[in-house]
Amino acid sequence: MADASAPRTAARSGGSGAALVAAGILTSRVLGFVRDAVLAHVLGTTPTAGALRAALRIPNLLQNLFGEGALSASFIPVYSRFRADGDDARAVETAGAVFALLALLSATLVALGVTFAAPLVAVLTPGFDAPMRAFTTSLVRIMFPGVGLLVLSAWCLGILNSHRRFFLAYASPALWNVAIIAVVLLGTRTTLEDGARLFAWGALLGSALQFLVQLPAVLRLVRGLRPVPTLSPPGVRTVLRNFVPALGSRGAAQLSGFVDLQIASLVSAGAVAALGLSQTITMLPVSLFGMAVTAAELPAMSAVAGDEAARHAALRARLEASQRRIAFFVVPSAVAFLTLGDAIAAALYRSGRFGASDARWLWGILAAAAVGLLASTLGRLTSSAFFALQDTRTPLRTALVRIAVGIALAWQGALVLPSALGVEARWGAAGLTLAGGIAGWLEFVLLRRRLASRIGAIRGLGTALVPLWGAALAAAGAAWTLRTLLVPAGVPTRLEAVALLAIYALAYGAVTFGLGLPEARALVARVMRRGNRRG
Repeated sequence: MADASAPRTAARSGGSGAALVAAGILTSRVLGFVRDAVLAHVLGTTPTAGALRAALRIPNLLQNLFGEGALSASFIPVYSRFRADGDDARAVETAGAVFALLALLSATLVALGVTFAAPLVAVLTPGFDAPMRAFTTSLVRIMFPGVGLLVLSAWCLGILNSHRRFFLAYASPALWNVAIIAVVLLGTRTTLEDGARLFAWGALLGSALQFLVQLPAVLRLVRGLRPVPTLSPPGVRTVLRNFVPALGSRGAAQLSGFVDLQIASLVSAGAVAALGLSQTITMLPVSLFGMAVTAAELPAMSAVAGDEAARHAALRARLEASQRRIAFFVVPSAVAFLTLGDAIAAALYRSGRFGASDARWLWGILAAAAVGLLASTLGRLTSSAFFALQDTRTPLRTALVRIAVGIALAWQGALVLPSALGVEARWGAAGLTLAGGIAGWLEFVLLRRRLASRIGAIRGLGTALVPLWGAALAAAGAAWTLRTLLVPAGVPTRLEAVALLAIYALAYGAVTFGLGLPEARALVARVMRRGNRRG
């Protein structure tokens, strides 16, 4: 029989780890918004901004493919299992060999990326003209060496996560943002192209800083590390065996990103820029709540001991507690995107070349993205359960289904639907995010059904969502009541937008606390404890 205290224990242990991950991510994401605010001020949604966004997507997509996602799925479960079994020597041996192999892979990626940047840009941005492709290629070549450093940074993250050192791993990308902000603001800019080049050089510098700031802590944790590129240790072979399907799963997801970039370039270069700004916003709840909980849970779920029945019961307990924590924050995020998207855009970016029309455009993209926001975050959590079971093939198969459906929907939504509805072609950018959301729900349902057939039904989500949606809609009503008084027409200013969003957040917190939701009570208790400690 499963221990009745298991869900409470899972919630406490997972919650503390997730809080550290969230704190690190929040530090980085806040600076990410500052970075994008600087970018929006300097470049707006101009074609030059679109070229920069396209150039940034290419190396980042490859880093995401070979770096954190696939590596976390394959390396952390093996390394954590060795440590849980007390076999530290085997853990260190595996870590050293994996680092050496990643270093070789990174060097190869950089060489190929710099050499073949021009044809890669041509394939991925078919809507750009020749001068725009040439400029994008020059930016890619500046940033591509950073891919190798970010892949090695992902190895550091795997070590730190396995040792429950969450904050540094997820706060280190803040240095990437700081470097970009500093280089853009302190560098000499006489043209829009100058601003884009400064951004690229700042990204390269930030990649180096992100890796180097983690390395000393990792070396202190992994004593006697010997980076030898060998396939002999059993742990390394297990990592590689899991890495290949994990790479395929991540590859399917990154293929979707590449296709989105291609389709967006056919809409307009400005659409590429607008999508980049919207993705920074939509990734905040996905990262802050979905990735935070998932990153904290993966090493914990991987280290669960006992027979199969006990492990499955523990996994269900952790998943049930985690999905409620995720939904508590992601549901109001989705409602905010749908009802207050222009206020969010105005609060973050309204300055310089980014005006009211850009904010309304971004609202449409965010509203469409809201459809799949909860599915994206819960899908990450569900995939992590398969990774903890060292099953990387099931997420791959479901990802392939999602990608096939998503590509078909994206083409229709971005390039066909605007004409059918009689709206401007630029609104095809919203069609892209809507297509991704629908495909995300399909993937989540498939993953959840497969996992339930393996470990048993995961309960509690449906009953948790009803009060959350109700509270979020009530909070949106309160914010819109204030809006009719402050901003009877048009897009709010930055100050007005901040006031609207603050009212929304406070109203949601008050309603959920009044309903007695445990996540709201726990959040208030945590804030009060911190206030008492400071006092």
